[in-house]
Amino acid sequence: MASKRPPVCQIFSFKDFKTSLDPIFELPALCLTPTAAPIVIDNGSFQTRAGWAAPAAELDSAPRLIFRSVAARSRGAARSETQIGNDIPNLEPLRWLLKSQFDRNVVVNFEIQELILDHVFTHLGLSSEGFVEHPILMTEAPCNPLHCRQMMSELLFECYRVPFVSYGVDSLYSFYHNNNQRNLQPPHTGLILSSGYHCSHILPVVDGRLDAVNCKRLNVAGSQAASYLQRLLQLKYPGHLAAITLSRMEELLHEHSYTAVDYHQELEKWRCPEFYEREVHRMQLPFSGKVPGGGVSVEERQERRAQQLRRLQEINTRRREEKLQQDQERLDRLLTVQELLEDGLLDQFHKSLMELNMDSAEELQSYINKLQLAVEQGRLKLLQSDGAEGKMEVGTPSRPIISQGITFKDHLHGRHRSSVELRRSAVTCLTSFWQLGGSPHCFVMNSALLSPPLVGAFDWPPALMALFPLVSAPGMWKAP
Repeated sequence: MASKRPPVCQIFSFKDFKTSLDPIFELPALCLTPTAAPIVIDNGSFQTRAGWAAPAAELDSAPRLIFRSVAARSRGAARSETQIGNDIPNLEPLRWLLKSQFDRNVVVNFEIQELILDHVFTHLGLSSEGFVEHPILMTEAPCNPLHCRQMMSELLFECYRVPFVSYGVDSLYSFYHNNNQRNLQPPHTGLILSSGYHCSHILPVVDGRLDAVNCKRLNVAGSQAASYLQRLLQLKYPGHLAAITLSRMEELLHEHSYTAVDYHQELEKWRCPEFYEREVHRMQLPFSGKVPGGGVSVEERQERRAQQLRRLQEINTRRREEKLQQDQERLDRLLTVQELLEDGLLDQFHKSLMELNMDSAEELQSYINKLQLAVEQGRLKLLQSDGAEGKMEVGTPSRPIISQGITFKDHLHGRHRSSVELRRSAVTCLTSFWQLGGSPHCFVMNSALLSPPLVGAFDWPPALMALFPLVSAPGMWKAP
């Protein structure tokens, strides 16, 4: 009797698609004669597709441009060049910098929309500056707000001076096209379920016309499914949080998922172990030399924090020195102008006042006094910062704070210090603790100081009562 062979496991690897730059096509000659061919732009919230509305025999029927509907700017560069779609090599590092023209499925950011249209027209071979002589067919959301359509029309007519514009719903175009492919006689009647990237729509079509009154929109679509899948996998595999990216979740949805026609029947199938082992897709993550869960030690964190603190101190000191040098140079210049007045050179003095945009000697003296005060304060701050550089430490020491609490207790029992002095000590202790990077909720005090005696009544001293608002933390102790 032959033994059953174990099912073969299906192991896949993430493709991690790397986009390539969109080519700049040449304008086909048949798109100009005898009349200008229309440009079809599928303006989707996930992808933008653009091409020519020409017969399939004469021109490729597939869209010439397909790219993500996002724009990104380089980090830290205010006037850097904006990258569009496939020009962005990797979306993950720049995901927080990405901008889209859509809010859900409605265009609201028309500055980004203009950049998208510039990208489309340039790569389709339209080199005419500020003029597009081809009609435009553009898709929009079902029941698109009138204001959004008005703004889009204003952009196309006034910025690009297009001759004609036509709007339509992509799912309705697909519905009519598929019915024509199946040789169904119009008028057509049906129910369209359109699931996009941000929203899903239910569109009833009666006798070839959309019943807009009964259309429904659900704010659940591909982006929500990808985010939900990402959270589930991150909870199941906490050691691979960095590898479970949103782009890979979108790849799982597009390449390794399907829509169940009968949901309960699919659940029964997947309860079978043989079906599960045969149909399940196992994903192989790329090799990483980092040990999962290997964190940074406390000493390394403290050292890094100390380095960051020293770096910030150096930056602040350098800025103070530059500011002090600028103020000193300006003060020297003003003093030079004032010497002209003292020497009796009135013509040169008034000419210098005009160059400084000043009206009188009193205004000059006021500026000199202000600059002298600023220079003195700057020098004092530099001296204070130089003296405090070696005293600041980073960490959360517990020994000194406990000993400080014992010191409070000893002085409290000895009655050697007044309540004002004790309160001042508590303020100094807390201030030092916060400067060292600690949290006020982790403040440690001696338990004997805050615990009542086991026998007899407990008399709260006034000094200790004054100390309570300073050292108490929510939930750490309860007064009797």
